[in-house]
Amino acid sequence: MIVAQRIVADIDRLDLGVGDRLPPERVMLEEYAVGRGTLRESLRFLELQGVLSIKAGPGGGPVVERPDASNLATTLVLLLQFSHGTYRTIAEARDLLEPIMAGMAAERISDASLDELRETIAAMEEGLERSGAFLEANKRFHDIIAWESGNELFGLVVDALLGILDGTALGIDYPRHRRAAIIKAHRAILRALEAHDRAGAEEAMRLHIGEYFNYAKRKFPEVLTQPVTWDSLARA
Repeated sequence: MIVAQRIVADIDRLDLGVGDRLPPERVMLEEYAVGRGTLRESLRFLELQGVLSIKAGPGGGPVVERPDASNLATTLVLLLQFSHGTYRTIAEARDLLEPIMAGMAAERISDASLDELRETIAAMEEGLERSGAFLEANKRFHDIIAWESGNELFGLVVDALLGILDGTALGIDYPRHRRAAIIKAHRAILRALEAHDRAGAEEAMRLHIGEYFNYAKRKFPEVLTQPVTWDSLARA
């Protein structure tokens, strides 16, 4: 762990970016004054955290990557599984957090991100009959708002929660009329964001997430009581 921390510190110090290579093993062994087994275990740990990848073959070796919310999702799922958490836990977190994020985004969102939100709504309308395209655009809508809150932790958390709480993978069905209602809710949220209306954005998002939560409780109560497990994340 100490060697892994030193490697990360050096990545930061040297301002290395995605795709940059770390020094050869012989150089790192000398630099960190450790045995080959310790160095390789440290690199493997960082690979599992999404910090780097190990390229095989001639010219291979450790390459810098950028951890993303999938790494956070994995950790959260494991913690929830051993805490006996259910999917209701995640739904409740979204119910409480996303309105706050929308309110912050209303004050900070850029014109470019507003354009992206409009594009997601257009994609949802075009994909109304195609579940995969619709849900991907829906996820992107919430993702943009979370990141436009200006708080990186919110962006990562929502990315992770959306990755864990994949309703279709869990058995939640979204019929056409339900998808149309989601589009309508997104338009209301977008209007508040365009007006930079913090209170309006919070309320519109609160109504939207509340409707989703109530729909799940009414139609698929058994899903919310399912325990969060690591293998369910893999299936999602």
